[in-house]
Amino acid sequence: SSSVAKGETLEDTVRTFGSYADIITLRHPQPGSVQGAARFANIPVLNAGDGIGEHPSQAMLDTFTIREELGTVNGLTITLVGDLKNGRTVHSLARVLSQYKNVTLNYVSPASLAMPESIKRDVALRAPYVEQHEFTELTDAVLAKTDVLYVTRVQKERFEDEDEYERTRSAFVIDNSVMRKCKRNMIVMHPLPRVTEIAPEVDTDQRAAYFRQMQYGMFVRMALLALVLCRNF
Repeated sequence: SSSVAKGETLEDTVRTFGSYADIITLRHPQPGSVQGAARFANIPVLNAGDGIGEHPSQAMLDTFTIREELGTVNGLTITLVGDLKNGRTVHSLARVLSQYKNVTLNYVSPASLAMPESIKRDVALRAPYVEQHEFTELTDAVLAKTDVLYVTRVQKERFEDEDEYERTRSAFVIDNSVMRKCKRNMIVMHPLPRVTEIAPEVDTDQRAAYFRQMQYGMFVRMALLALVLCRNF
């Protein structure tokens, strides 16, 4: 970090780490930065999140969580809730879910934080059979059909206007009253950290999968490192 503070470019940083390590796991605030850095690396580069762009390994562990908890991804209705504009996890997850059959994606957010058109267009091009629906309210009808309720926090660090953040940060709160409207065989997921969007009272509900999701993430990332580094794995 001292070299970056002195003005070192990302490209030079990547080349330097390439002399020391076998793999680079890179998180960067600028969308597209990891893809650009990979062009200058002589070792594998894993994207650990690039600003509001993508978070591929999170999407992998999220998909693994769904399969472990519900047995399949095919045919499910996945409802993504919260800041879908700036949430890199939901951008990557929507793209991964489009690879499965008969999936329905519900996008629930304030109008100002809607899923980007580029993501919806990409899903439609990859999988025209995947249904995509947008809502500005988390209605009882949506909850009743949801198999996976994927909740994201409204990210304060993405807002230049603090008043706008305050207006939207508690737009959707999942508590026991919401859970009573959901299926018995469904799960609630969250990439963590959470703030106020899931009430602590939900933690004891067996459908609350977000801490199990975190543990699955450790296993998936271990496997990813093994696949990249171990030729005989």
